Amino acid sequence: MSKDRARRRAERDAIRAAAESKRLRTEQRRARRQALLRKMTPRDRRRAWLLARRSPGERALIVGVGIGLLWMVWYLVDSWPLRIGFALLVLLLLPVLVIVTFDRRV
Repeated sequence: MSKDRARRRAERDAIRAAAESKRLRTEQRRARRQALLRKMTPRDRRRAWLLARRSPGERALIVGVGIGLLWMVWYLVDSWPLRIGFALLVLLLLPVLVIVTFDRRV
């Protein structure tokens, strides 16, 4: 009787140990996956929008150049469709000029 109980206890312990090792493996795999996901996803950082990351001098220069270019377009071009087209072109190319000039994204 006692040998039978010992055998059953050993079987239960073996089953419990196998289940525990399986649970540990799944927890380790989950932890590795979460660590990888944490490493790969970008952090949630507040980003300033458009001109807010610039210094006041840079902002003044950007606005001044933009207004100057728009003034030149409206002063030098006589045709209304050309004025509107060039004004839109200036507004679209101003961010590119900012990136090239200050060597960082807007």
